[in-house]
Amino acid sequence: MSSPLARLRVRLAPTLRAAGIRPRLRLPRLTYALTRRPATPAAPFAELVCIESDPAYRALFCAELDAALHDWLATRTAVVEEIEAAAERLKALIGHGDHGRAA
Repeated sequence: MSSPLARLRVRLAPTLRAAGIRPRLRLPRLTYALTRRPATPAAPFAELVCIESDPAYRALFCAELDAALHDWLATRTAVVEEIEAAAERLKALIGHGDHGRAA
């Protein structure tokens, strides 16, 4: 999906060209409004300053960080368990000498 501004830009360009209007010369404000500009970067360490200065924001940030770490640890534990189970199955196949079943 395109934004309304992008659709307007696409519709205006051929119309202005057909009318012989050079938008950069005749409509500088409209041209400026329709021109894409890079987003202004946030101040460095702005979130860190907010975490340090606002106790409520700090509590929320720490709670979200703890939840993310718990999710990561649960995922890591599940992957390790799957790998260990696969290793045990492989050991069992190798130990029984049933190589035809492994393929």
